[in-house]
Amino acid sequence: MASMVEYKGLKAGYRCGYCDSEEGKASCGMWAHSMTVQDYQDLIDRGWRRSGKYVYKPVMNQTCCPQYTIRCRPLQFQPSKSHKKVLKKMLKFLAKGEISKGNCEDEPMEPTVEDAVSSDFGLINKLDIHCDLKTLNDDLKKSLESEEKKKAKREESNEITHSQDMEEKLGSGEPSCSVKVHTAPQPGRGADLSKPPCRKAKEIRKERKRLKLMQQNPAGEHEGFQAQCQPSSLLPPKTKSNQPKSLEDLIFESLPENASHKLEVRLVPVSFEDPEFKSSFSQSFSLYVKYQMAIHQDPPDECGKTEFTRFLCSSPLETENSPNGPDCGYGSFHQQYWLDGKIIAVGVIDILPYCVSSVYLYYDPDYSFLSLGVYSALREIAFTRQLHEKTPQLSYYYMGFYIHSCPKMKYKGQYRPSDLLCPETYVWVPIEQCLPSLEKSKYCRFNQDPEAVDEGRSKEPDRLQVFYKKAIMPYGVYRQQQRDPSEAAAVLQYARLVGQACSERMLLFRN
Repeated sequence: MASMVEYKGLKAGYRCGYCDSEEGKASCGMWAHSMTVQDYQDLIDRGWRRSGKYVYKPVMNQTCCPQYTIRCRPLQFQPSKSHKKVLKKMLKFLAKGEISKGNCEDEPMEPTVEDAVSSDFGLINKLDIHCDLKTLNDDLKKSLESEEKKKAKREESNEITHSQDMEEKLGSGEPSCSVKVHTAPQPGRGADLSKPPCRKAKEIRKERKRLKLMQQNPAGEHEGFQAQCQPSSLLPPKTKSNQPKSLEDLIFESLPENASHKLEVRLVPVSFEDPEFKSSFSQSFSLYVKYQMAIHQDPPDECGKTEFTRFLCSSPLETENSPNGPDCGYGSFHQQYWLDGKIIAVGVIDILPYCVSSVYLYYDPDYSFLSLGVYSALREIAFTRQLHEKTPQLSYYYMGFYIHSCPKMKYKGQYRPSDLLCPETYVWVPIEQCLPSLEKSKYCRFNQDPEAVDEGRSKEPDRLQVFYKKAIMPYGVYRQQQRDPSEAAAVLQYARLVGQACSERMLLFRN
C-alpha cells in the first residue's frame, strides 16, 4: 500500500516551548493517513518527525530553536560512567531491593520528579506538534469506499481540530524539563587535598599481604613470591579485567535465585487487534495519566483516553514483515517494562528499515529513583544491537531532535558516538565536529564541502504522485487542470521538503 499524505504547509510565528518566544517557531507539516516504513525512514533522514499521525519538519533557518535530527551508533556505543551507575542501580534494586540514595550531582542524566524528565526522548515530539489543521476534506472521505474507512476519516477529522490546543498546552510544560549538569565540588564537600586519597578495603588487604610475604621472604628467592610482592600497578594487567563490560553484560547480569524483584520487557505492536496490546491498554493508559499529571502537571481533562490514543497509539506506519527483516516486523510498538507483574514504564518506538526510532517514554513517578529515562534509552540501544544481528542494515538509534540552544535538550549528545543531520545537504556529521559551530551560531550547515548539495532533492516535480478525484496521476497531468498559482507553490514546497524519491512513491492528496 502506498503512503497517502495531506500537506498542510508552513506554519510560522507561534509559541516556542523551549525558549518561551511567543512567535519564534516555524515548521511545515502534513497529515499522514498511511505511511510505509521506508517512506518514513527516508523522511526522518530529511529532518521530519512524527507525533501521532502528524508529520512535521522545523524550518531550520527560521525557527528560534533549530532542531537537528540526532542518531546514535549503537554498534560502537560504550556506556559512560553515569550510564553504568544507572544500570548498576537497577541491578541492585532487582537483586536486593536496595534503593540508592547517592549524590546525584555526578549523574548528569539522572531525572527526578522535581526536575521532570531529562531523558524523555519523545517530549520534544509531543511538544512540537503545532498543526492548525482544518477538518479533512469531504472529497477524501468520499474516495474511501468502505464504511470502516469513512469512520476512520471522521475520527481523524476530530483529531486534527484539537491539535493546536494540544501544542499550546504541551508547549507550556517544556520549561519544567531540566537536566542535571556536572558541577564543581561545593565548599566543604569537595576533595580535601591535604589528606591522603581514600583507599578501598581490597587495596589495603593486598598491601598487608604484600608486606607479610616480604617479611617471610626478604631475599625474594622464589619467583612466585616476587610476583606477588610487586605493587599491582607494576604487574601486567589480566586480560579478562582489562576488557570493559559490554552494555549487554551490564543489563543482563544474572540475578540470584532469591532476587527481590523481577523485571520483564515486552515488545507489543501498537494495534487494538493485538491481544496483548488490548489486554494491557487500560493499565498502560492509567500509567500515562499518572505520569502526565505528576511530571508535566497536566490537569486530568487534558490527558484523557482520546489524547493518549491520538499521540501514542495512533500511528500512520503500516506494519510490514520481511524475510530479511526483524522477527517482530517493522512498524510502531510499545516496549512495556513489567516489574513484579505491573507496568512501570512504556517506551513508544518505531522499528524502521535502518533504525529504531524513539517516539516517547512515560513511566511511574514512584520509580523515578531508578532513572527510567536513562535506563530505557540504554535498553533501546541494546535492543537495536539485537535487531542488527538478524537485520544487518538496521544499525542506528534515532533520538528525535537535538537542540543545542536549549540547555535542557542537550543531554541527547551524551550518547556517543552520535551524528547530527546537516539541514542543507542531509548528510550525517559526527556531533563532535558540529559542536564548535553550534557554539557560535544556532543555525549551522554541518557539511564542510561548500560545493555539496542535497543529492535527494526534487529534480523532476512533474513526476510527483497526486491523488485527485479518486485517481492517481503525475503532478504534470494534475497541473494542467489547475489555475490557482498558490496551488503550484504549495506542491513545489512539499516536493522540495520530502525529496524526489518520496514524492514519487507517496500519494499527495489534493482536493
